[in-house]
Amino acid sequence: MSLGVTKVRLTGGEPLVRQNVEELVGMITRIKGVMDLTLTTNGYLLKQKAQVLKDAGLNRVTVSLDSLDNSVFQIMNGKSYSPERVLDGIVKAEEVGLQPIKINAVVQRGVNDHTMVDLARYFKGTGHIVRFIEYMDVGNLNGWNLNEVVTADDIVSKIHSEIPLEALEPNYSGEVARRYRYKDGGGEIGVITSVSNPFCGDCTRARISTDGKLYTCLFAQSGYDLRDPMRNGATDDQIVDIITKVWQNRVDRYSEDRSSLTNVPKAKIEMYQIGG
Repeated sequence: MSLGVTKVRLTGGEPLVRQNVEELVGMITRIKGVMDLTLTTNGYLLKQKAQVLKDAGLNRVTVSLDSLDNSVFQIMNGKSYSPERVLDGIVKAEEVGLQPIKINAVVQRGVNDHTMVDLARYFKGTGHIVRFIEYMDVGNLNGWNLNEVVTADDIVSKIHSEIPLEALEPNYSGEVARRYRYKDGGGEIGVITSVSNPFCGDCTRARISTDGKLYTCLFAQSGYDLRDPMRNGATDDQIVDIITKVWQNRVDRYSEDRSSLTNVPKAKIEMYQIGG
């Protein structure tokens, strides 16, 4: 926390499959300086876990939900369960006070782009914020193709044509989502523009993998080991020194360089290892 970290996010893979994840939540909430602790989940276990997570000190949740259409949802996620299970989890999270709730939807051309307005309309007026995410080439397994990207401008234009929007100022410097509110006062949406309008220069996110490596970019090829120095007796000051040197010397600009790298294969860490 001495390095200015005040927000912590638990992500995955899927963090709710971790046994006793609420104990981890409780440990983090006891760290002096943590002002916001949130968790990103696919929602499958959220209904069962929402209350214990809230009791442990979790502030809020972000839920991945790419479509309300059952067949589209299963194509996007490769899962056999339905979006209704995710919606039940969202309802429970709201009931126990895990708010504000954000809904993350990756938009892929020809797959779920025809359902995004329905998703926006469903959550309009609920207080939940849907964040539409440009389809990104995270990891090496999703068969990413630039032609399948629906840009933020196209997303906003499509929704605006049916539910009028107006732009909002960022909540804080470095916020990853561009914000828009419904002109009739029905709430807001966000759009994450990593492909069409990268924000590498404003990025303030560091990620720690389950095996104790520090990653300075979602598209990194490798991380920096923190686990072994800690296990070998490194002091807090020495760990701070390692992190400081890594962060100050980072040169990550993958999103800004993506267009020139589209046809050049580049091995990247998988999303399930460091989350979003």
